[in-house]
Amino acid sequence: MSEKRPPLRDDLAVPGFLKTNRRVAGQLSPQQRTMLIRKGNEFFNQGRTEEAKRIFLTTGYTDGLVRMGDYYLKRDEPLEAFRMYWLAPDRHKSEHLIERMAAVVRSWLREAEDV
Repeated sequence: MSEKRPPLRDDLAVPGFLKTNRRVAGQLSPQQRTMLIRKGNEFFNQGRTEEAKRIFLTTGYTDGLVRMGDYYLKRDEPLEAFRMYWLAPDRHKSEHLIERMAAVVRSWLREAEDV
């Protein structure tokens, strides 16, 4: 009998903040995980970032998630960058974005007080 592979999760393609876990990554053999990570790196280098992101999320590949966060930050998408850093987890980079987001909220609150 052939080994049953876990399916890629369809909900990872939905934008926004999703609850994720490492369950799928734990079901992969080390060889499967390595193969997927290599494919994800190949996709990332080809500019196929959505495919790379799906693989990095599925495998829980922290370096790939950090690179995705950097990619989104350069594209001026701080919320998606934050999500990638948080899932990595790269607390230094995610805390920096938390501070930036808090500054925006403080600014909004000041504007609301002035009205």
